[in-house]
Amino acid sequence: MKYRISNAEIKVRNNSEENVFPKYTTQLINLANQTAQATRPKAVGQLSELFPLFLQETDQISLENWQEWYEERYPEAVDKAADRIYGQIEKLREAILLIDREMIRRWVKDLIIDKTYNGLYVQKVILSFLSEKRGEPYRLSSPEEEARGIDGYVGDTAYSIKPSTYQAMDRLPETIDVSMIYYEKTKSGLVIEIDEED
Repeated sequence: MKYRISNAEIKVRNNSEENVFPKYTTQLINLANQTAQATRPKAVGQLSELFPLFLQETDQISLENWQEWYEERYPEAVDKAADRIYGQIEKLREAILLIDREMIRRWVKDLIIDKTYNGLYVQKVILSFLSEKRGEPYRLSSPEEEARGIDGYVGDTAYSIKPSTYQAMDRLPETIDVSMIYYEKTKSGLVIEIDEED
């Protein structure tokens, strides 16, 4: 059996007013928040754990009671998060004034031309290096394999090749179940780290 719950009914069941924001503002606030990390659990608490606690501790479930319960435990969290995000918005406001069409064109070219060439060329260099080292053939991945996070093969071993900075990017949700190669560009060439190597 399938059931549908309309937005209107959700609103009635939550007993809450829907916040309406002007067009594009929430995207900018989200971007500023990601950079400022203002609503991370260490700043505002682990909400997915706090809300169930609230539900256990009260039989008076309402938006107002949740706000009161939360603010007793984190009295300054909302204001501190808002201040951090606002500071980042001010930086974005300054940066957006620097953006003109020529800068956007350079950014698009860098993304499509430069980064694609550099990324794919680095993959080829690393795979051919490993191929020669191991005495096995290499190949770049097919589009289907690439969609699964595979950048290429040496012999029968599938590899995903990422810049070393990728390891620090905790916001990426993807899981890649192949051998990883991390590389760093230096003045003298490439430093590569292979997770399967001894």
